[in-house]
Amino acid sequence: MTQTSLQKLLSLLDLEKIEENIFRGTSADHRVQRVFGGQVLGQALVAATRTVDPARLCHSLHAYFLRPGNPGRPILYQVDRSRDGASFTARRVVAIQNGAPIFTLAASFQVVEAGYEHQASMPEVLPPEALEDEQQVLLRDPGLSAETRDWVARERPFEIRAPVSRGLGDRQPRPPVDYLWLRARGTLPDDPAIHRGVLAFVSDMTLLDTALLPHGKSIFSNVQVASLDHAMWFHRPFRADEWLLYAQDSPSASGARGFNRGAIFTLDGTLVASVAQEGLIRPR
Repeated sequence: MTQTSLQKLLSLLDLEKIEENIFRGTSADHRVQRVFGGQVLGQALVAATRTVDPARLCHSLHAYFLRPGNPGRPILYQVDRSRDGASFTARRVVAIQNGAPIFTLAASFQVVEAGYEHQASMPEVLPPEALEDEQQVLLRDPGLSAETRDWVARERPFEIRAPVSRGLGDRQPRPPVDYLWLRARGTLPDDPAIHRGVLAFVSDMTLLDTALLPHGKSIFSNVQVASLDHAMWFHRPFRADEWLLYAQDSPSASGARGFNRGAIFTLDGTLVASVAQEGLIRPR
C-alpha cells in the first residue's frame, strides 16, 4: 500500500533508537540539495521527547542550524539529559552527520499546571472555508516551468490556504506581514507530542520568506536563503490536523539576515504557539 504524504511525515518523525539517548533519522526526499530545516527541527524534538516522562510536554525550544544536512545520509541525534526537576525537564540535542554537528537544540518540558492566563488577539482574516488551497492557486500560473509544476503538484502533508498568495519567484513588494491557514491532510494520533513535532516541522516552511516580501523577492528568487536559528514556545493544547492560523511578520532585515516572528492560533482564536527565527537572505 502506498503511503500518503502525511504517513511519510509521521514515519520521518518516528526515529530509530540505536542506543540509550541516541536516535537515527532519515530524509524522505533525496533529490534536494540539503535537508529541510523543519525536518531536523521536528526530528530533534522527537529525540528529546523520547527521553522525557510523557506527562511532561515541551513548552519551549531554541535551535541553531550549523551546517547543511545531506539528505542521502542518516542523521544521528544525541540527547543530553541536562536536568530532571520537580516541575521542569531540560534536554539538549546535537544532530550529527559525517562526524560533525549540523544542528543543536535545547528544549524544556513541564508538567501541566494551572496559572494566570492572557493572550494576544487573533488578527481578523478570511476563514479557511472562504479560501482556496494554495497548491491549486499556484498550479494555475501559466508561467511555471514543467519542473516547477511537477514540484508544486507533489502530494504534500499539509493543506495551506492564504488570503494573499505569495506566488513563486519575484513579486510585487508588499509589507512584511502575512497570514496562512494550515492543517495536516489527514487525522493524526491523539498523542500531543506528535502534534508538537508536526507543528515544529511546518513552522519552518514559510517563515523566512516573510522577510523578503517588502523587497519583491522570494526564496525562489536569485537569493541565497537558509534558516540560522529557530525558537518556539507552545502555550496551549492544539491539534495540527485542525485549522491553525499562522500569522507571520518580519520587523527587521539587515546584515544579510531577516528576522521573523510567528503567532499560531486555532480556529476559535486561541493562541497556541509562538515562533521566532532569523535567517540568511543574501542577494546572489
